[in-house]
Amino acid sequence: MNRELREFRRLERVCLEQAALSTMDLARSGLLKVADDCRLAAEAIESQPMHRGAIGLAVEALRLVLTVARPPRRH
Repeated sequence: MNRELREFRRLERVCLEQAALSTMDLARSGLLKVADDCRLAAEAIESQPMHRGAIGLAVEALRLVLTVARPPRRH
């Protein structure tokens, strides 16, 4: 779990750094959205109980981020 948590935090930091350097608005907003998703995933991992496996936690965190970040589809 610690490895996945560190990786999400690292990706968040890299995206924030690259967004600060970006001269294009579209690229900057995309990087900021990815950084936010990484932050949410890391927070979800941190809030999970420790009895689950690391892969299960990472999958759950990504599932949570993707369901929160995406609006429901209308048919």
